[in-house]
Amino acid sequence: MGNKWTTANIPDQRGRVAVVTGANTGLGYETARALAERGASVILAVRNVEKGEQAAARMTGDVTVQALDLTSLDSVRAAAAALRSRLDRIDLLINNAGVMYTPKQTTRDGFEMQFGTNHLGHFALTGLLLDLMLPVPGSRVVTVSSTGHRIRAAIHFDDLQWERSYSRVAAYGQSKLANLMFTYELQRRLATYGTTVAVAAHPGMSSTELARNTPAALRLPLTWLAPLISQTPAMGALPTLRAATDPAVLGGQYYGPGGRFEVMGHPRLVTSSPESYKVVVQQRLWAVSEDLTGVKFPVVQSKQNSFPSGSAITM
Repeated sequence: MGNKWTTANIPDQRGRVAVVTGANTGLGYETARALAERGASVILAVRNVEKGEQAAARMTGDVTVQALDLTSLDSVRAAAAALRSRLDRIDLLINNAGVMYTPKQTTRDGFEMQFGTNHLGHFALTGLLLDLMLPVPGSRVVTVSSTGHRIRAAIHFDDLQWERSYSRVAAYGQSKLANLMFTYELQRRLATYGTTVAVAAHPGMSSTELARNTPAALRLPLTWLAPLISQTPAMGALPTLRAATDPAVLGGQYYGPGGRFEVMGHPRLVTSSPESYKVVVQQRLWAVSEDLTGVKFPVVQSKQNSFPSGSAITM
């Protein structure tokens, strides 16, 4: 397959159940559509149910909609309860939804919007659904990060919610770094089960609605450059789809575009920033996330050096 992996490489997904967050538009839509076309039963977990229904109507296959607002832990819990009532298994949980460069604002629970939506909402959702995945061989949690995890990115434990000062770019970087750290720590905890794995992906530069809050200073240059350095949502979804379906994928791996600087191209295995692999920070973030969300995962305690054979995680 090399660097030319496409949707044609997706194995038959019949009999598999996939939950995709933020699937009514952009990357999530293309991810859900491709999985449904290959036979998966797909649930679009979306904030706007009407738009979700419209998106489902444009897809081929078994596609349904579930209300989910990641900015509200009450909504996350309600969505998880609804999914648990209608499903007896989940093969793929794709944590795709996200916000980027939002003005300073908070979620309904008082979390900084980007950290609360991109990381804490998905952390809680995964924890509430994971026991539907653990008995399922080959099940995967795929979380979508970004090259933005490298930009001014750190986990600011002294001011996680950016109450003292706010940088929309740095806050986005923190949330996307958190996505990766969550994936790596989750994989460490899943390793003893041997059924479910955690994988991450990023889309490179894709033309989606996510960029609507780009700061004015960056908007004009990006408008000029976009045709040269961005790809379609269908191409941007390929790393996620490969992470979700390629039989060769291992827990703890990270997939992104194969072109220069991981901006465009067919998906391949990539590496994340040195900061993202810091185990102590991953484990501290996990503990803080459990405290903030009130969600405890049904997986064993992390072991400092417990990695599955062939895992991409390094110390």
